[in-house]
Amino acid sequence: MPSARLVPRVAGDPGDGGDRGTLGLELLDTIARLSRWATSRADFDVAPAQARLLAHVQQVGPARTGDLARADHCTQPTMTGQLHRLEQQGWVRRLSDPTDGRASLVEITDEGRRALGEVRAARERVIAPLLAQLSSEERQQLSQGLAVVQRLMTFEPDQA
Repeated sequence: MPSARLVPRVAGDPGDGGDRGTLGLELLDTIARLSRWATSRADFDVAPAQARLLAHVQQVGPARTGDLARADHCTQPTMTGQLHRLEQQGWVRRLSDPTDGRASLVEITDEGRRALGEVRAARERVIAPLLAQLSSEERQQLSQGLAVVQRLMTFEPDQA
């Protein structure tokens, strides 16, 4: 297993495709890299793509397959296959769409919530030793930065 140390990359470092330099790109890149790093070192039985889809279904609540496909930037047949695999595991179920009897919605099951909780706990166990190395001041700074990121997630696109 590779070292548990995350090596920060700074805009303009060789190999990063040039000076990206914008705060938004750095934020997205850092969060994505941290997530991939934690996932690659965590021990869980759910495929990462399935865990990501489960998390999305949990976040949005009951949703149509087409809406999930658009959100994931994939085709509806691709999403149907992904959802079928989740259904086989008992992690999601289909229910009638109350607004259209011909359509169905997909929602996470209790078993899906349990599986997703295990994934999240495994990822948290991987990052906990890194957080433990931070000083009290650094943890406070990280907490404040996290609050800002969480607030950004509440903005509507036209507010940006």
